[in-house]
Amino acid sequence: MAALLVSWMESSLISGRLLDAILCLIVIEGIVIIVAHRYNSACPSPRTLIPNLVSGAALMLGIRLALSQAEWYWLTLCLSVSLLAHLTDLVLRYHPPGRTSSQS
Repeated sequence: MAALLVSWMESSLISGRLLDAILCLIVIEGIVIIVAHRYNSACPSPRTLIPNLVSGAALMLGIRLALSQAEWYWLTLCLSVSLLAHLTDLVLRYHPPGRTSSQS
């Protein structure tokens, strides 16, 4: 049974189906975050959570492209998008809106 599960996981990862499923879940999570905040303002703002999701999704897409042997520039684009989203996430975490640099 364990060997069958390992075989299924290996084939799912190598074919990219597992990464496709993860990417779909990331998109669904983003939609849920946006909708939840729209109907309940007590939920975290999408502005603070979406950059983290974009960063993870870009990395997953980069792995997916590498597995499918896509051209190098597509992988570079995914890694660059992930880096920019990650940096945006860091800036938003350490410089929250409404806080000025003169406050201590």
